[in-house]
Amino acid sequence: MLPYQRRLKPLSRQLRSDPTEAEQRLWACLRRKQVAGVQFYRQKPIAGYIVDFYCAAASLVIELDGSQHHEPDAQDYDRQRTQVLQALGLEVLRFDNRQVLTELEGVMAVIEASVRKSIDAR
Repeated sequence: MLPYQRRLKPLSRQLRSDPTEAEQRLWACLRRKQVAGVQFYRQKPIAGYIVDFYCAAASLVIELDGSQHHEPDAQDYDRQRTQVLQALGLEVLRFDNRQVLTELEGVMAVIEASVRKSIDAR
């Protein structure tokens, strides 16, 4: 099991109850093992962060970035966060909210390819 900070559990529950439109759209495609038969979780605490979506079977994290992620400070934070998650052996895919809302098929194709590649490698 990956390490996480217990103090993040209540916040992760709160985030699950108030998803963004992009999170809702992507979750509708990821839930119930629709991608290669693997389970995804949303708003999952890992290390000192809460990741948007996580698939243990594929060691995959999916992050959706809103407009605030384009600010220089946020980009530095996201880089650091990605490095920490990668150090745990996780692949991190990042998509802009707009991509999910307007190019969902393409986003899902990237996710499915990543999941299948990871599963086939095992």
